[in-house]
Amino acid sequence: MSRIGKKPIIIPSGADVSINGQAISVKGPKGSLSFGLRPEIDVKIVEDQLQVEIIKPSRASSAYMGMTRSLINNMVKGVSEGFEKKLELVGVGYRAKMNGKDLGLTVGYSHPVEFIVPAGIEIAVTDNQFVSIKGFDKQLVGQVAANIRKIRKPEPYKGKGIKYSTEVVRRKQGKSGKV
Repeated sequence: MSRIGKKPIIIPSGADVSINGQAISVKGPKGSLSFGLRPEIDVKIVEDQLQVEIIKPSRASSAYMGMTRSLINNMVKGVSEGFEKKLELVGVGYRAKMNGKDLGLTVGYSHPVEFIVPAGIEIAVTDNQFVSIKGFDKQLVGQVAANIRKIRKPEPYKGKGIKYSTEVVRRKQGKSGKV
């Protein structure tokens, strides 16, 4: 049995969970998300908690139980609180600005880069170098942050590029002169 899968998921006030066969949907003040359950997993509502259980035991069903519990917990947390990732632009002349709903980045290329923001994501720019990505879908927030970072990854010699705010860029020494 999965240790994570055994933990109950507490449903906060304001969040509404409905189970329809093998589909579970969660609605809250931030938005609504749905998820399809695997055939060997079942979810039951007990008072104000969700309990994940195994229907058909197999080798992988314990792992599926833990994964399902984590995904449902992220859905409940997302529609009630939301998720946020922060990026930082490091480098001389590296800037970010909002062009309407799109994100404009100047990161050392010969042209500015336009990033189209998908639906369900809010992006805020502070001081032209800090980008905050917010949303209720954890997977989408992380994917958008990774796509923005991929435009100009931090390089190890000068540390220039787009990095997560908590990321530490390991620096390399570079060339050494003749002795």
